[in-house]
Amino acid sequence: MTDTTFVYVTYIATTPEKLWEALTRSDFTEKYFFGSHIQSDWQEGSSITYSRNGEVTDYGVIIKCEPHRLLSFTWTYVADQAVREQPSKVTFELTSIGSTVKLKLKHEDLISTDLVDREDTFEGINNGWPAILSNLKSLLETGETLSAVSI
Repeated sequence: MTDTTFVYVTYIATTPEKLWEALTRSDFTEKYFFGSHIQSDWQEGSSITYSRNGEVTDYGVIIKCEPHRLLSFTWTYVADQAVREQPSKVTFELTSIGSTVKLKLKHEDLISTDLVDREDTFEGINNGWPAILSNLKSLLETGETLSAVSI
C-alpha cells in the first residue's frame, strides 16, 4: 500500500478568527459540512467527532490545536471497511494575507480507496473536501451555502 496525501488550498475573504469559528463550531459545520455536528474541547490529545442525525460518522484525536492558525487531528470514517495501518490525518493551516485567509487542507496517510475517480459524486477525499471547503468559502463570504452541496 502506498500512502497518499491530498492537498487543497483556497483563499477566503474573512478573518482567521471567523474561519476558526467556522471550522470548530457546530452552528457553522452543520451548514457547510453535509449537516455535520462537530464536538471537541479542542485540547491536544482530546477526541473530535463529526456526527449526522445523532450518529457519529467520523472521529479522531486532536494532534495540534493553535487557535486561528493550525488544527490537526487523526481521522477515522466509521463506515470505512479498508484495512489500515493507522488512521489518516487532517490538518487545516490558516494564513492571514491582508483581508484574506489562505486555508490549506492536508489529508495524509490515505490509501488508494480513499480517492474516487468520478466527477458526479462527493464520495472520496478528493471529491468531498473540495465540496465542503467551497461550501465553507461561500458561507463565510456570502452568508449562503451552495445548494448543490448536500448528501
